[in-house]
Amino acid sequence: MNRLKFTKMHGLGNDFLVIDGINQNFDPLKAPISAWAQRHTGVGFDQLLLIESPQTSNADFRYRIFNADGSEVEQCGNGARCFARFVYDKGLTNKHQIVVETAGGLIVPCLNKDGSVTVDMGIPLFASEKIPFEAINAEDAECITHQLVVGVDTVSVTCVNMGNPHAVMIVEDINHAPVHRLGAAIETHSQFPLRVNVGFMQIMSPSHIYLRVFERGVGETQACGTGACAAVVAGISLGLLADDKPVEVYLPGGKLSISWQQQHAAHVLMTGPVQTVYEGEINY
Repeated sequence: MNRLKFTKMHGLGNDFLVIDGINQNFDPLKAPISAWAQRHTGVGFDQLLLIESPQTSNADFRYRIFNADGSEVEQCGNGARCFARFVYDKGLTNKHQIVVETAGGLIVPCLNKDGSVTVDMGIPLFASEKIPFEAINAEDAECITHQLVVGVDTVSVTCVNMGNPHAVMIVEDINHAPVHRLGAAIETHSQFPLRVNVGFMQIMSPSHIYLRVFERGVGETQACGTGACAAVVAGISLGLLADDKPVEVYLPGGKLSISWQQQHAAHVLMTGPVQTVYEGEINY
C-alpha cells in the first residue's frame, strides 16, 4: 500500500484535500474519495483538489475537482484560490498569476501581496442549454429567471453558469431560509440534468449580501466561491445590486469580494483569503 502526500486547506471554511498529481502517482477513479471525505472516520473535506500537468499549451496547470461523494465537477472558486496558493508555496511555479485549465474552461488566479487571491472566473453564462436547464417551453428558455415547481412549492430561481451550474433564490431572512429542504430538492430537480448548486441570497444593500449555498454532491458548505459569483451576477442582472464597485458577499465562513461590470460583458473577479491547515499522508 502506498502513502499519498496531501495538504489540507480551506477558503472561508470550505475545506479541501489537495493532492500534487504531478510529482506522485494518483488515480482518482481508484481512490476511496467518499471515505476520505468522512469527517469522523476520514480526513474530512468538502472537495478533493487534484493538480495535474496541463493538456493544452496555453495553461500552466490542470485543475480537477471531486466532491465529497466522489463525483467530479467542473469548477470550484474557493478551491481555485487554494490551488493557486498551493502550487506557489510548493514551488511548482514562481508566477503570481497563473493560467489554470479546468473542466469548466480556463481560469486565471492571481496571488496578491496581502496574502489573498483574486481569481478571474470568466464570463457568466445564462442560456438554458449552458446551465444546463431544461425549460418547459421556448419562452421560458429565453429567460434567466424561472418559476420552478418543487413539491408543493413554486420558487423563483435565477440560473447562472460560472463554470458550474447555479440556481439563485432571493430570501428575506438568510437565517430562516429552507436551505436544506429546498436545496436538496432543487439540486436534484428533473429540470437540471447535471444537478445544480443552490444559492440563497439576502440582499442588505446594493453592495452587500448574505449568502448560503447548498452545493451539488456536498450539501451546505461554509462558503462557495462560484456560488458567490453566481449570486452577485444574478443580483446585478435583476437590477438589485450595483456593478460600479465590488459587492461584499458574507457567507457562514467569512467574506468574499466579487466584481462584475454587466454593461461591458466583463469577466467576474473573486477575491478572498486562503489558509493552509496541515500536511499529511494517507494510505492509498
